[in-house]
Amino acid sequence: MGAETTGTATTGTGKTGTKLETVRKLLAKAERAATAAESEIYTAKAVELMARHGIDAALLAASAPGSDAIGPLRIGMQDPYSAGKARLLGWTAAALGCRWVLHGAWGGKVAAVTVFGHASDRERVEVLYTSLLLQATAQLVRARPAWPGESVAAYRRSWLEGFAAQIHRRLVEAEERAAGDATARAPASGATGVAVVLADRRRRVDKEFATTYPRLATLRPSALSGSGRTAGALAGQRADLGGGGGLGVGRQRALGA
Repeated sequence: MGAETTGTATTGTGKTGTKLETVRKLLAKAERAATAAESEIYTAKAVELMARHGIDAALLAASAPGSDAIGPLRIGMQDPYSAGKARLLGWTAAALGCRWVLHGAWGGKVAAVTVFGHASDRERVEVLYTSLLLQATAQLVRARPAWPGESVAAYRRSWLEGFAAQIHRRLVEAEERAAGDATARAPASGATGVAVVLADRRRRVDKEFATTYPRLATLRPSALSGSGRTAGALAGQRADLGGGGGLGVGRQRALGA
């Protein structure tokens, strides 16, 4: 049986609910777009709205303690490339202020991932990951190495890692822009309020995560041999980000003791 592992990146209601529903619609349009350029138009708007939704939900929760509970969301992984899919989900979660745990990680496979964080952020992660998985899967089946002698499976594993890396980068940047915009709009007397709220949310998630999973130890990340990372990264740059998160540089995984 595989052990549980955790990852750290290396990446509503009312107005907030309306904004997230708009994001869902933009994502659906992007997935049905006839061209990459058309898809990117919908994607750019969806990214902007998803990040704003996250800030709005955070500020709303700060004014109503207990309204955005911290907890888990477990999502099953399916082969092929379950480990790569788990990495995509985990890095997406990390970009949106959540922590993550791998379940049944063994022999290059992962059975499930638990996303741990505030309810509004867990919802954003689920919306985004669902769309990203569809996009990645559609492209992955066509991804093949230029050199005939290279393993197709190894190439696709590295492709998926590159895809996830770019997703995380783009989502982190969108989150930072949204926080900066919200800070700029705040009255001078409350200019630091957004940063304080976001820092407090992450602190509380980290604290509850440590309490819930007290026996997780650091595990070195595995190295992928395929040459598809660059192609995957290019696909990640073009991907529709209707929800918001991804992978960061230097993330580590941990193995439950």
